[in-house]
Amino acid sequence: MLVQALYNVVDSVFVAKISEDALTAVTLAFPMQNLMIALASGTGVGVNALLSRSLGEKKFENSDAAANTGLLLTFFNFLAFLLIGLFAAPAFIATQTDNEVIRIYGGQYLTIICCLSFGVFFQVMFERLLQSTGKTFYSMISQSTGAIINIIFDPLFIFGIGPFPALGVAGAAYATILGQLAGASIGLFCNLKFNTDIHISFKKILAPKARIIKEIYFVGVPSILMMSIGSVMTYLMNLILGSFSSTATAVFGVYFKLQSFFFLPVFGLNNGLIPVLAYNYGARNKDRIKEALRFALMLAVTIMVVGTICFLTIPDLLLTLFNASEDMVKIGTPALRIISLSFPVAGVCIAMGSIFQAFSRSFYSLIVSVGRQLVVLIPAAFLLAQTGVLSNVWWAFPIAEVASLILSTIFFKKLYRETVSSM
Repeated sequence: MLVQALYNVVDSVFVAKISEDALTAVTLAFPMQNLMIALASGTGVGVNALLSRSLGEKKFENSDAAANTGLLLTFFNFLAFLLIGLFAAPAFIATQTDNEVIRIYGGQYLTIICCLSFGVFFQVMFERLLQSTGKTFYSMISQSTGAIINIIFDPLFIFGIGPFPALGVAGAAYATILGQLAGASIGLFCNLKFNTDIHISFKKILAPKARIIKEIYFVGVPSILMMSIGSVMTYLMNLILGSFSSTATAVFGVYFKLQSFFFLPVFGLNNGLIPVLAYNYGARNKDRIKEALRFALMLAVTIMVVGTICFLTIPDLLLTLFNASEDMVKIGTPALRIISLSFPVAGVCIAMGSIFQAFSRSFYSLIVSVGRQLVVLIPAAFLLAQTGVLSNVWWAFPIAEVASLILSTIFFKKLYRETVSSM
């Protein structure tokens, strides 16, 4: 996940060298990209929980059915975004800006990302299958290889180095696609070669069971909705910040890239924790559940505290990585410092939320996410924007995280009492 975070940052670093408009365009494409990841990851969460629980219960036919059905659902997810790329990508960018240059850049980038999204959907699913069975080393190889290939080809495709044509923003999209396809290919190989706990076959993929699909999406749909809310939030934040300037929107995009260095490892921890919790829930191993939760909570908070320290002490240095103008540094420095105050609280919430998904209570995570991002964050940002002071808007993030902590704690105590304590 750290390598994934690095590729997210490097991608934007190279795009920023084209122009600030190019960086803003990629930022405006992010909500749709996030929606894509939400669908891929949410489906993966459903497969992950069902597969791990079935293995813990020694129901191997169910675990195989979950894996193969998940691959079929992944293909249909790709088809949905292929249609979006063909017919809706430029229009989506146009709803967020009147700047013609930004609209052209954003339309090109998003069309390529959506139409060629086959790689990202299958990369995520193959990684989830590996994580579900404890083969996280191979999952790491898949994701890391894809990210490294993206990093290598970004400057080659963007600036036309050597035999490659200079494609600009479109080059960044093609480099991303190439990395995703490589990651998916390695993920497929690792599952076929090393993942002996499941058996993938075209015959089983093409013979889905309605019961398995229902069980996958019983857990997966709340997760999809929960992550999709992030797309709605970033879209609305782009509109709020765009009322100040395109530079403010670019700063928001830079923040999202930089925070991934700390959030993605915690989400990676969460991905590893879910199958451990689900397996031991199926095996009725109470002590193992408690041990895993304590460890995850401690590590998540530690990672986030490091993130807060970095954002508080060197925000200007972080911004200069993105070829930031003087105005961008002026806007971005208080933004990074204020938002980072919420990081440790977010770490606690993410760690506690893992038990919701592992124990098939994803709707708790959905309620927390809706409360944090739509009920609190966006209204707070909108109201603070009415002061006419841009730096006030960033305080919406710490405010929203406190609300998230309150809700997460209430649901966690309720679920823990109903499940773990009663074992």
